[in-house]
Amino acid sequence: MRRPVIGIMGPGENATEQDQQLAYQLGQQVAQQNWVVLTGGRSVGVMEAASRGAQAAGGLTIGILPGTDASAASTAVEIVIPTGIGYGRNLVNVLASQIVVACGMGCGTASELALALKMEKPVILLNCNAQSQAFFQSLAPTYVTVAADPSAVIQKIQELLQQEPLSVKQN
Repeated sequence: MRRPVIGIMGPGENATEQDQQLAYQLGQQVAQQNWVVLTGGRSVGVMEAASRGAQAAGGLTIGILPGTDASAASTAVEIVIPTGIGYGRNLVNVLASQIVVACGMGCGTASELALALKMEKPVILLNCNAQSQAFFQSLAPTYVTVAADPSAVIQKIQELLQQEPLSVKQN
């Protein structure tokens, strides 16, 4: 049986301290479930924090880089996938994840969430402001959940994984 891949998305350079703390905890808890952590791979913000948290818990981490230089990846990323496609890698992030969790919000994160919803993938919002929550829930209320903390995210992922197969749009 394949291990579930959980995409943890969030701001890079503009991540808040709270975004990073929650991403670290979430990465740890995802790894403790023996799920794979997938991020944008860079050594900054939510990507770095989630990868470090998963690594600290002995988990497997995948980083999908926007550029071609594998050395740009966080040292906490075990499997580095350089794409050379810039922000187009956001679609790869979404397609490779069974469930997408947003920890904080930025333009890149918003684009990943929009792509996830377009592909009918479950999205969980953690530490996203009320305007972001309302916007994404208005787009696809069936696919968007808001979680109060990393433990609530884990509980929701467990529920979603029991509903297999997760819907994945093919177009």
